[in-house]
Amino acid sequence: MTDEVWRRSGIESPCVKICMIHPEAGLCAGCLRTRDEIAMWSRYSDAERAEIMEALPERRARLVRRRGGRQGRLHRKD
Repeated sequence: MTDEVWRRSGIESPCVKICMIHPEAGLCAGCLRTRDEIAMWSRYSDAERAEIMEALPERRARLVRRRGGRQGRLHRKD
């Protein structure tokens, strides 16, 4: 299957096919959109999509990254 099925005129989806909603931030770890934004994307106007696209880079900081996993927690010096 090709991605041609999903192509359309106007602003394309920022989806990078890494779909996992971060539990605390409520954002997709791949595209940084909220569940509602993902669900409504095809219904948004180009202006609404552009507004969301502009906000995406700033959202990256809202995703809390754990460093080191279990081993990092075991060897952490508090």
